[in-house]
Amino acid sequence: MCLAIPAKIIEIEGDDSKVDYGGIIKVVNTSLVDDLKIGDYILIHAGFAIEKLDKENAILALKEIERYSKVVENA
Repeated sequence: MCLAIPAKIIEIEGDDSKVDYGGIIKVVNTSLVDDLKIGDYILIHAGFAIEKLDKENAILALKEIERYSKVVENA
């Protein structure tokens, strides 16, 4: 099963960007997606940005992931 997670770009340095996954900060490779800037939301899979997302859809996806993790936690 593959899973891609939305994240917000908080810093860009060359082909790498520091991103925020709802409080978890990671460095990912952003070389596959053009025209990124700080504040953009991107979809991350296996350490690579694979798509730029609009803010509304990114936030909705993050809320669903959080909701699902609480369901699994309580199972």
